[in-house]
Amino acid sequence: MNQLQELIYNDLKTRYNKSTLSKAEMANELGISYSTIDGYIARGFGLPNYKKLGKAKNAKVIFNIIDISEFLSQTIKTM
Repeated sequence: MNQLQELIYNDLKTRYNKSTLSKAEMANELGISYSTIDGYIARGFGLPNYKKLGKAKNAKVIFNIIDISEFLSQTIKTM
């Protein structure tokens, strides 16, 4: 883990006090809507690795903060 990833990881861990984030929390971190998260999941790109808990269409999806910190450290925001 590089220094930027570690900073992001520590920030997320401190703010959420858990090791995974929900879709709503992930949407908040990325500054996008909940439905956009669903769209990215359907397309299979634009998000860090995630785990779907169950096989149902509406099963809960979680994101590990280690994967989030890696994703965010490699993402370049354009305006």
